[in-house]
Amino acid sequence: MSENLIIADGSKEERYATLLPQLKALVESENDDIANMANISACIMDTFRFWWVGFYRVIDGVLVLGPFQGPLACTRIKKGKGVCGTAWQNEETIVVPDVEQFPGHIACSSLSKSEIVVPVFRNGSVIGVLDIDSENLGTFDETDRIWLEKVAALLDK
Repeated sequence: MSENLIIADGSKEERYATLLPQLKALVESENDDIANMANISACIMDTFRFWWVGFYRVIDGVLVLGPFQGPLACTRIKKGKGVCGTAWQNEETIVVPDVEQFPGHIACSSLSKSEIVVPVFRNGSVIGVLDIDSENLGTFDETDRIWLEKVAALLDK
């Protein structure tokens, strides 16, 4: 893939459908997780302009901040804590329309209003999470869940 990202006009689904094959081409030619997470974060940010897009990686039994796009972030998150730690613990995607309504939400930024967290699996184990925040309520839905799980699956190699 070239260094030019093609961003589709149109619906959220059309943008994801254009983005996914480009991400696949990026990660197929690179074996380094950090490089792939960095490029995935940048491409999602460029395509959707969310508030924060990034990864936390499981290191020594804790989620540690990985590549991201956006403002300053929390550095470490324990298993079962906040949306990220809960998605890791439950091994499932969590969509939060209003972070103020999520018990134990970790407010890395008071400007974050909604969030989606997608576990990243490798060989059946969670190796990290893809975390995306929006400054608007109710940003994320089933369309995001479906497509972002496909994005996360690109790292299972």
